[in-house]
Amino acid sequence: MQVETFTPSKTVSGDAVQLTDAAIRHFESKVEKTPGHVVRLSTKTSGCTGYAYVLDIVAQATAGDTELHVSEQLTFCIAADALPLVRNTEIDYVKEGLNGVLKFNNPNVVAECGCGESFNVS
Repeated sequence: MQVETFTPSKTVSGDAVQLTDAAIRHFESKVEKTPGHVVRLSTKTSGCTGYAYVLDIVAQATAGDTELHVSEQLTFCIAADALPLVRNTEIDYVKEGLNGVLKFNNPNVVAECGCGESFNVS
């Protein structure tokens, strides 16, 4: 298991993913309801293009996950099989009207489906 430790800052970054300050606050608010749990990013085969992002709140990382210790409240894990698909992705949380939306700015994406549900990488 790879472990990277970060001090809270405007953007938490590593060679795995980058989390903006807004994304960190969003995820911290989610895990505060379940102390000791972590946010885990994985992917699944989906849609017409190939893959979809999956975010779960889990009790602990899975063997092989890359762990980012973002803050005292937040540990963010990336599934081993998802890492090549999401490496260097910036994850942001933005307000669109009354709704909050997670945005995945993934430089590896070469195609996305029209509805935005799936993506493919080179």
